[in-house]
Amino acid sequence: MTSIIFMGTPQFAVPVLDGLVAAGYDVQLVITQPDRPVGRKQVLQQSPVKQAALKHGIKVLQPEKLSGSPELAEAIDLHADLIVTAAYGQFLPTKFLKSVKVAAVNVHGSLLPKYRGGAPIQYAVKNLDSEIGVTIIEMVKAMDAGGMYAQRSIPLTRADDTGSAFKRLSPVGRDLLLDTLPDIIAGTAKKTPQEEAKVTFSPTISKEQEHLDFTLPATKVDGWIRALRPDVGGWVKLGGQRCKIWAATPLDEHTELAPGQLVRSGKHEFVLSAGDGTVLAIDELQPAGKSKQDVTAYMNGQGRKFTTGMQVVEIEE
Repeated sequence: MTSIIFMGTPQFAVPVLDGLVAAGYDVQLVITQPDRPVGRKQVLQQSPVKQAALKHGIKVLQPEKLSGSPELAEAIDLHADLIVTAAYGQFLPTKFLKSVKVAAVNVHGSLLPKYRGGAPIQYAVKNLDSEIGVTIIEMVKAMDAGGMYAQRSIPLTRADDTGSAFKRLSPVGRDLLLDTLPDIIAGTAKKTPQEEAKVTFSPTISKEQEHLDFTLPATKVDGWIRALRPDVGGWVKLGGQRCKIWAATPLDEHTELAPGQLVRSGKHEFVLSAGDGTVLAIDELQPAGKSKQDVTAYMNGQGRKFTTGMQVVEIEE
């Protein structure tokens, strides 16, 4: 039976782990990120992968930093047939990659060489891509730079945000891995080198990038909103108050107003100008210290103080 060390952290990786177990592979060890405090009350929470591993009765290791850790030494000593990673979140030392008998394989959530890095799906949503996909690659020292064993894509629509895209793409990654592994194990799988001239990167989203830029066209503002949903949320200063915008709709109309000004408002609408004279209807908001609310609830409260043409969104220089 082929032995595997599995490495992953978020929900995206869970179907991949479950699929390996269901297919009869011997997953001897799971390595995931340490438990983290979550929410306003900062309750310590296990990663989705840890929860799945424990349900399967698989041993779990959670080094804060893998390189040089006792956990790394333990994993190397297993000399498993394969390492399989899916959104683990740390670099793997070369000596670890070389410790396995067959290969170290990564399930990467993009159509490489596009979007190497830790946030490929977020960037695909942000950039209004028409498709997303998974690439099965050999792991090498450089980030997401290994030879490609296989790729598979699915459409990405304006209805998608990062959450829905992750959910739809995860089983694609699972199935593609399970289809590809037999040839990798047999040594018959072909690897296609990545075209370096086509490489782009998707670094982890920074705190600064959570601030929505209304000087961009409405479609791009909407792309950022959806890219940051559901876990983070994009924010602006709205009437001087920090406010997250969770959902919006670009409208097929034009305005002469400057970005961030109020185009119109009513009991059920709150429409703002964005870059290039474009227009964005705000659908769901969350003022600081409050719960999410739809536009009707917002207009019944704080939205009443705004007037047409008013600079509602603060624009940073």
